Amino acid sequence: MVIGALGIGYGFMDSHKSFDDVETMLANESHHGGGHGEAASHGETKGHDSQKEEAHGESHAETNDHASGQDVVDKHTKHVNHVLHAVHNRPYSALYVAAFFFMMIALGVLAFYAVQYAAQAGWSPLLFRIMEGITYYLLPGALIVVAIAVFAGDHIFVWMNPDMVDPKNPKFDALVAGKSGWLNTKGFIIRALIFIGGWSLYRYFSRKFSLAQDQANDNKNFKKTFRISAAFLVFFLYTESMMSWDWIMSVDPHWFSTLFGWYVLAGMMVCGITVIALITMYLKGKGLLPQVNDSHLHDLAKFMFAFSIFWTYLWFSQFMLIWYSNIPEEVTYFVTRIEDYKLPFFGMLAMNFIFPLLILMNSDYKRIPWFVVMAGLVILAGHYLDIFNMIMPATVGDQWHIGIPEICSMLFFAGLFIFIVFYAISKQPLVAKRNPFLKESEHFHY
Repeated sequence: MVIGALGIGYGFMDSHKSFDDVETMLANESHHGGGHGEAASHGETKGHDSQKEEAHGESHAETNDHASGQDVVDKHTKHVNHVLHAVHNRPYSALYVAAFFFMMIALGVLAFYAVQYAAQAGWSPLLFRIMEGITYYLLPGALIVVAIAVFAGDHIFVWMNPDMVDPKNPKFDALVAGKSGWLNTKGFIIRALIFIGGWSLYRYFSRKFSLAQDQANDNKNFKKTFRISAAFLVFFLYTESMMSWDWIMSVDPHWFSTLFGWYVLAGMMVCGITVIALITMYLKGKGLLPQVNDSHLHDLAKFMFAFSIFWTYLWFSQFMLIWYSNIPEEVTYFVTRIEDYKLPFFGMLAMNFIFPLLILMNSDYKRIPWFVVMAGLVILAGHYLDIFNMIMPATVGDQWHIGIPEICSMLFFAGLFIFIVFYAISKQPLVAKRNPFLKESEHFHY
């Protein structure tokens, strides 16, 4: 966390570049050593020279030469300002991507936990306390995501710029103005608090009833959790979709996809289940979960595999329909990512689909801890790149890097996540003692 915080601070300081700094940076990167500036100078010189040398009858051509030179200057200035804006956006975006990624893991685990209770699953009660520990991160993690979004403002969400909805302003955007009934900062914050409040209430009461069940002589607390889990899943499906529109999809306010909520859901579920598996194997390796066996690991790996395939199905459905229809305002989303983000775009596909498919398809491999750990780490890295691909093209364009701001943001939130989760896990016994399905979980073999 300390290393991450220092790197984040450095990233923000390094992003405070001036117009001249960016111009110099672009000149150094250019093969022609500042071709934009030279071209502008050449165009202007040509225009002034022609005024001295050419006859009065050719004055129209002189004017065109001068205008051409001015156009080059304007284009150069516009390009430098565009890059300057991207450089300023980068540390905010890197911080937001990492914050959302770890919040997403906790939210996915909460949904998976609710599914286990609602389905009255018999294999998973031995893992409930691990799930409860991971979900402890959800409240602080979600509040941090919203705080970063509001603090960053139009560095991430362009619709937060009031100029875009002002018809008298040159930056006015009719499409963004048309969506301003939903996309406005006040509405964004209110909806976020409703989402976080609902998720946190379920997490609080389910944890409370789970601990109370340990001391009870009947199953009333279990039944209460069953009922609120079923209700929560309905609430979750609505709010998760709206959250994905607000917190991710709206970074591209001109673009939308009706599959987007499901797509984000698939990613958060596979990440959440992967983290459950990794922590379970870590604790079992420490001798703290002796009753967890390879069948529990096998089931977790099956869910990792299944949600990886589900994620791929949704990704392809979204991509194929948009690409085939070739509607300009829709297809530009993927054109930008394929042209400017080839490595993270296609690398993410390989890591989230091809790798899990090859490693986790074999039933025997699902029982081997180091195979599951290897697959899990690749899956988590792949889904970080997925969030990276969702946010960065809209905020930094082709000026993306995986450097100090990105790596240190990940380090900071990984440290915060591990600290909070293991703090929560350490506070209560690792096994839900009086869960009515505990014996079935202890003797689970598949």
